[in-house]
Amino acid sequence: MSTHPRLRALFALLAVLGLAVAFAACGGDDSGDSTSTSAEATTGSDTSANLIQSNPDNGSISLTIGSKNFTEQYILGEIYAQGLEAAGYDVDTDLNLGDEQVALKALQSGDISGYPEYTSTALTSFFDTPPEDVPGDAQKAYDESKTEFTDLGLVSYPPTPFSSANAVGMLKSKADELGITTISDLADHQDLTLYGSPECRQRIDCLAGLEKYYGLDGLRDNFTPVDIGLRYDVLDKGDADLSIIFTTDAQLFTSSDYVTLEDDKHVLPAGNVIFIASQDAVDEAGPDFGTTIEKVQSNLSLEVMQELNARVDIDKEKPAQAAEQYLQQFGYID
Repeated sequence: MSTHPRLRALFALLAVLGLAVAFAACGGDDSGDSTSTSAEATTGSDTSANLIQSNPDNGSISLTIGSKNFTEQYILGEIYAQGLEAAGYDVDTDLNLGDEQVALKALQSGDISGYPEYTSTALTSFFDTPPEDVPGDAQKAYDESKTEFTDLGLVSYPPTPFSSANAVGMLKSKADELGITTISDLADHQDLTLYGSPECRQRIDCLAGLEKYYGLDGLRDNFTPVDIGLRYDVLDKGDADLSIIFTTDAQLFTSSDYVTLEDDKHVLPAGNVIFIASQDAVDEAGPDFGTTIEKVQSNLSLEVMQELNARVDIDKEKPAQAAEQYLQQFGYID
């Protein structure tokens, strides 16, 4: 099954627009020579501005890039790892660590050099920020989490353009049948079955938050942990009435079969991705490390992330392949 044509063409369109903007920013040719136009940018002649240069001094530095255990994280881990490899580093990956607590422990123990995390997850899961107090502004959320990570001796890099949040998803047919549009509506339907990741029981932006802030205590009795990769399968097969999904999921944009319930009490805050690294890795790797991280994530808009997720979850591409195509399309690697 192939992704919707709109998504399939998105990479090429966004890359062309990005290059055209870059060309325009350089100014026109006042000499009247019409051979240099924005059309030239579409051929890739301006992609050298994005190209990651390999530094031979980085070859002796070994890095291990980690990620948590779901599609979006696998893709992000590959993007960072392949970008750093292009910069000349000796890069290994560990892209199925588990939840955020496992990933953080792996970073603090030195098993990995760094991994991508969400500001909302960091603030609520690591630093006990109530979900309603998580800043909606990406820079503010980053500043708050950066301060906390600094206190842990870790380095965090500026956020991605896109943000993501947990959401409660249903089949549209079931939601229409029961007249459910918001999470608050579930108060009268606590006999519904809910599937989510095993750690959902403890997470404030998951089942724990639904209980505490929405009063949905009955859902705990009907909660079943499931591999996060099956979050739509359980809906399709009728195993689950409700499933914890992500707002960046490709399925929400390629199919009209699903709906997300409105988080009317704002319990499931959105968060941009920030790359967290150990201070030792940063010090050893030098300036190319941070420069490369910020460079390769600069085109990760919401639409691009949806496209990447679609390539893996729907088109069944390998995360490494989708990441490589992204890096090539935007001129980061040859």
